[in-house]
Amino acid sequence: QVQLVESGGGLVQPGGSLRLSCAASGRMFSLNAMGWFRQAPGKEREFVSAISYTGSTMYGPDSVKGRFTISRDNAKKSVYLQMNSLKPDDTALYYCAGRVGSILAATPEAYAYWGQGTQVTVSS
Repeated sequence: QVQLVESGGGLVQPGGSLRLSCAASGRMFSLNAMGWFRQAPGKEREFVSAISYTGSTMYGPDSVKGRFTISRDNAKKSVYLQMNSLKPDDTALYYCAGRVGSILAATPEAYAYWGQGTQVTVSS
């Protein structure tokens, strides 16, 4: 069983930065592709980014490309999302997710493991 715990969310002004962390437990972590999703009130869960065990990455909406960077530390069983130049539209609950398998995926249904989420609010 894999458990995921996110941290690092908070309130930030537009243009600011945050680094989200996701700590995983369970021995399967190094084999799993990991992802970040977000969900704003009244909207569907949206794919943000994913990373494979070997460090291959994939990003979702064009709005995050160039501003967000996903990374992982397999030794620490952790995944990170560095978010720069934050905008009010980035406000959402951010979830860490893990797959059974190494293939990157952009749909929530492809992920078996989920954290509880960490809130990111971008506001002046």
